Parts: sequence; structure tokens; C-alpha cells
Amino acid sequence: MKIGKVTARYATALFELAREKGALDGVGANVEALPRELANGDLFDARVPHEDKRKRVEALAAKAHPLFANFLRLLLAKRRLEVLRDLPDAFRRCALADRGAVEGIVESPRPLGQGELAELAVSVKSVLGKEVILQQRANPELIAGVRVFVDNRLIDQSALGRLEGLERRLRTARV
Repeated sequence: MKIGKVTARYATALFELAREKGALDGVGANVEALPRELANGDLFDARVPHEDKRKRVEALAAKAHPLFANFLRLLLAKRRLEVLRDLPDAFRRCALADRGAVEGIVESPRPLGQGELAELAVSVKSVLGKEVILQQRANPELIAGVRVFVDNRLIDQSALGRLEGLERRLRTARV
């Protein structure tokens, strides 16, 4: 998932402040609960008056860790409530980066077993030098092999990718 620069900056600031204050667990729990709290989406609706949004934010802040409550109030004051949409993903990326890990997606023509997924994660770790947490996505067009999207890179070991690479080399070869 693509996360905007503004959201990434706010998430990084929140993560670093929470780590500095020793409040990562409390703030992390609030961030994880955010999608459930914002399910009706009225905070992002331009037709909703600012005063109604303020009341909703204060209700959320009353149940939250003090650091996260202040963060919510700051977003409201700066009129940046849209940051809350992607905050859980951005915060999770900060937590992974802090541990030296990254998330990735594996595309394969069939679902992979846990052993295969773990073996693939070890292989990708040797290439990137970071711990890799992989999620699966089935893509029957690949025919065979896998494609791994991780850390803004594509590692294509699929039959389709190899055939496309061969086609590119043949088209650009001197005859």
C-alpha cells in the first residue's frame, strides 16, 4: 500500500515520540484500534461541520493514551485528519523499520505453504539484508515461480517474468 509523505512524516514523529517516552505499547494499541473507531468515516467528510469533528476527536481522545490523544488534537488543529486513514499502515512500517524488518508481498500461481513462505523469506533476507515479513497473493497468470514485491523492489522469478525478459532481450539484440 502506498502511503503519502505527510502521513509517513506524522507516523514517524508519533512513533519516535512514543518510543522516546516509553509509550509504544499504549500508542500502538490506539493506532491499531483506529480503523474500528473510524469505521463510519464522518471525520473525513467535508460536509460535516468542524465542531462535530472536534466532538468526535475529543470522544476518541478520552479513551486514548495521553500521547495519542494529543496527536489527535494536533491533527484536528492542523486540519490533517486525513492522516488517520493510513496511519496504522505507516505506524506499522515504522515499527518494522525499527526492528530492521520490511513487509513484502509474494505473488504465486497457487497458495504457498508455511514452509515455502518461510524459505522464501530467508532467501529474500539474504538479498536485502533485512528480516522480511511476507504476505501471499495468488496470481494464476504467472504459470510458475514467484514474484516478490518488497522494499520498493521487484524480485521476479516467475515463468512469465523470465519469458518477458527473454522477449525484451530478443527484441533489442543485434541481428
